[in-house]
Amino acid sequence: MANSPTLNVAVAQTESILGAIEPNLRKHLDAIDAARASGVDVLLFPEMSLTGHSAGPETLKLALDRKHPFVTEIARAAGAMCTVFGMIEEGPAAQFYNSAIAVRDGKVVFVHRKINLATYGNLDDGKHFAAGRHVETFDLTAEWRASVLICADTWNPALVHLAALHGTTLLLAPISSAVEAVGAEFDNPQGWDTNVRFYALTYGMPVMLANRVGTEGALTFWGGSRILDPLGRSLATAGNGEELLRAEIDFEIVRRARYLLPTLRDADLPLLRRELDRLMKAQAQPGNAADIP
Repeated sequence: MANSPTLNVAVAQTESILGAIEPNLRKHLDAIDAARASGVDVLLFPEMSLTGHSAGPETLKLALDRKHPFVTEIARAAGAMCTVFGMIEEGPAAQFYNSAIAVRDGKVVFVHRKINLATYGNLDDGKHFAAGRHVETFDLTAEWRASVLICADTWNPALVHLAALHGTTLLLAPISSAVEAVGAEFDNPQGWDTNVRFYALTYGMPVMLANRVGTEGALTFWGGSRILDPLGRSLATAGNGEELLRAEIDFEIVRRARYLLPTLRDADLPLLRRELDRLMKAQAQPGNAADIP
């Protein structure tokens, strides 16, 4: 992977056993072995892949800190392959987070804590977890810089915009999407297709989307993981079963896409700051609340 303009990437679309970390860990290690044997540089698992989607009520039992032996075992197995997986993280001061952990070369290299805690429809993140506070990036190679946004984070366009402004050239999106998650009238599979295609095309930014499969209670996880190029085109799309989805992404296409559609070049940061300051001042004055759209 060192200083290569191309990356071999993979999504591990898996079914987690709810609350059973050790069997889920073995599944992670098997997928890591298969990905490394295929020459993969970056491997992405779904949201909360070590615990299952609905593990929030068991947070006190299932939470791990980033130095836990299970995390170390995954880091060692990954070797030079950057591997991103999901778990309930116990942070300082007994705070608990829905986190994505990136490991490489035997150590943790990056952590993203979910910011937009989905507490609507059949989703209850906000009942169990503290919210993350930062949108950050980390280097993969000299050209490639990654950012992680977990599931509902990507439904806040401001967070994706921030990731892009920070220099992201590969967006990793671990999700946990069930057909029934939001409501009967909301088409989750189609919604996610529109969502990630929009971001890839708008920012000239490849996207790796990792969803889970299987069922948990009344929730049916539909899979459909995918890898998109920076022109919004699908390079690989999974079905509704467990699968190691692979593709190659080329930085030269990122360069061309961002030249053709210069969204980042034309981002007006002084205007954004001025307008945000204006809105915050208006919100602080109750009499002006009606002026805020």
